[in-house]
Amino acid sequence: MTTPPPVSSEHDDAPSSGGRTRRLVGVFVLLALTVFAADQLTKVWALANLSERQWQPLIGDWIQLTLVFNPGAALSFGTGMTWLLTIVAAGVTAVVIRSARRLGSRGWAIALGLLLGGALGNLFDRFFRDPGFARGHVVDFIDYFGWFVGNVADIAIVVAAGLIMLQTVRGIRLDGTRESAPQASSELEGAPSTDSSGA
Repeated sequence: MTTPPPVSSEHDDAPSSGGRTRRLVGVFVLLALTVFAADQLTKVWALANLSERQWQPLIGDWIQLTLVFNPGAALSFGTGMTWLLTIVAAGVTAVVIRSARRLGSRGWAIALGLLLGGALGNLFDRFFRDPGFARGHVVDFIDYFGWFVGNVADIAIVVAAGLIMLQTVRGIRLDGTRESAPQASSELEGAPSTDSSGA
């Protein structure tokens, strides 16, 4: 008879007590607010100092600065569905905030904090920038190799996606628990031993 694999946790990602959860939620909120502030402040700077279709080198010709008003999603996809993208971004924001109540992992707290800050940064543009409420264009100004133009919020979202994938590959759940023993090992431990001597 086999038993299901035990669930364990690493020292840094142990299931949270009430105090640990509050600390992780604090990290999550602080990081989200920091990303949001950095995103909006850099956009204010870009609007005051950059012009459309004019490029300023930042790291050689690889990464340059220019002003772009993006009505669509990443890489300017969905330019005719700004209102729909606003709804999707608002939904993602709500899900992330709700998920924070279960935080028991520092890695997840950082990932979700980055994700929330980035989502709020671009969502603010959708709601409050021209041409109108829920139809605003996102301010982008960092040109990567001439392939696409993004902003600080986009950087945070990409880093968050990478951290989420890493946590998933490591098997760490949102509450910090993880499976430490595969099913095969449990089956071997429960199997009867055999004597290879033939005696």
